Amino acid sequence: MAAAGSTRAGSTRPFADAPAYAVALVLSAIVIVPIAFVILVGFRTTGQIAAKPVGLPNPWVRGNYTDVITSGTFWRELGNSAIVAAVATALVVSVSSLAAYPLARMRFRGREAIYTFFTFGLLFPVTVAALPLYLLLKQLGLLETLWGVALTEAAFAIPLTVIILRPFMRAVPVELEDAAAMDGCGRFGFFWRVLLPLSRPALVTVVLLSVVLSWNNFILPLLVLSDPNHWTLPLGVASYSTEHSSDTAKILAFTTLSMVPPLLFFLAAQRRIVGGLSGAVKG
Repeated sequence: MAAAGSTRAGSTRPFADAPAYAVALVLSAIVIVPIAFVILVGFRTTGQIAAKPVGLPNPWVRGNYTDVITSGTFWRELGNSAIVAAVATALVVSVSSLAAYPLARMRFRGREAIYTFFTFGLLFPVTVAALPLYLLLKQLGLLETLWGVALTEAAFAIPLTVIILRPFMRAVPVELEDAAAMDGCGRFGFFWRVLLPLSRPALVTVVLLSVVLSWNNFILPLLVLSDPNHWTLPLGVASYSTEHSSDTAKILAFTTLSMVPPLLFFLAAQRRIVGGLSGAVKG
């Protein structure tokens, strides 16, 4: 009887999960179908798109992608985006971890107020700070530099990363900190040797989110950079779209290739992102 009951329960379980699977499939289709459409249209000609907007390439035209890959402009903008993402991520990880440590492990007056200040940073739009940010970067001599873009992107990413890191650092048992102190390990030693290694899932999440957000950022590079030699890929896509406004297929090919690096980066580590964010929510 028990076996029959367990079998009956197991047979009904897939039907109970059917609504969740249906919602997941619909959401996946909403995300995947537009991306697949853009990729496939890049293998067509503008004439084919005008004659039949929705359809498979027939014949497959590889020239759109090869023209973009063989152009020096694309690789220059790709390199600029990589430099900005690397610098911004290094700043975000170092500053956020140092800020999250005292907010998580130390008790002092005003700690929660400071943490609330970081949460307010999530609600601060970039467009509101455009004019004062431009004037500040001009006074510092950071206009037309990749450093100016990386610093501003890191500044706007730090509030989110502090919120992610703090729960992980708080979850580390106090006994480990006491044991480290008994072994002669100071506060910074505990932070560097114990806390950061134990917070690795959150650090990986912070790195991945910072890279993807920095790579896709459009407003801050537009505010700081005007020289085409310094443009990142989002600015390059906008310029390419204007330059080839009559060639839809080439525009979508350029857009597809600009999406490939962050998309591959995200897909390769999506499990770590989910794990880090779930830990932040639990904390």
